[in-house]
Amino acid sequence: MLLSLEEKYPSLQNVFFHRAVDADRTLAVIVGVGDVPRLLGYGGKIIKALSEETGKAVRILEHGVDDRKFLEDLFAPLSIVTINTIWLPDGTTETRVILKKRRGSHLPFDVKALKEIARKVRTITLRVEFAD
Repeated sequence: MLLSLEEKYPSLQNVFFHRAVDADRTLAVIVGVGDVPRLLGYGGKIIKALSEETGKAVRILEHGVDDRKFLEDLFAPLSIVTINTIWLPDGTTETRVILKKRRGSHLPFDVKALKEIARKVRTITLRVEFAD
């Protein structure tokens, strides 16, 4: 799939592909540090082509970044108000992410799928909330 796109978009030849993670109707593509702009270029045509090919929403994530940057990329275009760690009685932790929701607009992603991606990619258990 990416190989056929390489012919159309030569900058893809310089992208380091780490892996893809599938969660419900969302596909997360994890690429090398600094490679996200190469995939988001061409006016979003690469992402659109990937989405059409797979029939899934596509999220592009950068490998090797800290948790905050990972979460910012995961939940883009919404902005993160705060990130907290919650320690549970059984000794496990959850990461609470509070997002700023735009008034009157629907969510541009499936929260359940993004929580699964965070668990698969970073072993982060997320609790997602919204601030007005």
